[in-house]
Amino acid sequence: MQYDAFDATPQIVEVAPPECPVDGAVVAVAATGVCRSDWHAWRGHDDSVRLPQIPGHEFAGTIVALGPDATGFAVGDRVTAPFIFACGECPECRSGATQVCSRQQQPGFTLPGSFAEQVAVPHAALNLVRLPDALAFVDAAGLGCRFGTAFHALHTQGRIRDGEWVAVFGCGGVGLSAILVAIAAGARVVAVDVVPAALDRARELGAHVVPQSPSAIDEVRRLTGGGAHVALDAYGSRATSAASVASLRPKGRHVQVGLLLGSEAEPAIPMGRVIGDELEILGSHGIAVHEYAAMLAEIVAGRLRPDATVGAVIGFDELPGALVAMGGPISSPGMTVASIA
Repeated sequence: MQYDAFDATPQIVEVAPPECPVDGAVVAVAATGVCRSDWHAWRGHDDSVRLPQIPGHEFAGTIVALGPDATGFAVGDRVTAPFIFACGECPECRSGATQVCSRQQQPGFTLPGSFAEQVAVPHAALNLVRLPDALAFVDAAGLGCRFGTAFHALHTQGRIRDGEWVAVFGCGGVGLSAILVAIAAGARVVAVDVVPAALDRARELGAHVVPQSPSAIDEVRRLTGGGAHVALDAYGSRATSAASVASLRPKGRHVQVGLLLGSEAEPAIPMGRVIGDELEILGSHGIAVHEYAAMLAEIVAGRLRPDATVGAVIGFDELPGALVAMGGPISSPGMTVASIA
């Protein structure tokens, strides 16, 4: 699937197969998630996007080709990859922080993405992640973005601990993933959203739920006995970022995951309270490659259930409509995944 201009109707077209990078791989896409970041790219909200573009950045599939310098993998391996393709050479990569690689590339933005039969992945030894055989491709697709992003945001950035309270603002794919990750870590969760169906799903996953309203912050603080230890803005707006900070107790940690774009890009943060209560304001971007081992171990052990965040499963021919529909009301809570295999 490809679009030739921003906000133009995406079309399913025939394109040449991707060239295999010398040290990379070509992956036959078995499943790909439809993420709001794909929608932002299609609308022209991201200056990095090159046209024409094949969207899609969270995927799982099977290696069908390897470059002559690729190591560590074989044709036929079941794999996924983080949505940030790291270079492996910059100071950030050398320190292990591949999620903030200074020369990063991203499928669906700077490179052709995964709304296709095949996608090319550079630097295979660094960027590919082998999947357990028991993990279905549809469930694994979100590990490259939404589920992996939630895992990194809470464990690495938020530093959640057993018994803490976590407030999650926005119960889409990232938010629902964050609920699962937090509960698996022994935390207690309160989730806030405006969509009743999303709150119902959050409740099913084990969260206390609070409908968004003028009194929502007071209710979050009441439920958590004075405020959350960690609060996550999984949606991305002035209102949700400010609410996340306001929900914290002293010494609390706010983690910003949702993208704030356009007029929403500069929220007002109450710096007086940040200083007085020694709050932490943290950004979070994707997941480092080395963090997959811990996340997959939790999945294999049954403590994490990425399948519980999957909403609608669609066919490849439904991708254009699914992408366009992301600008409207939510029809199904959870992550939309296209099954291509």
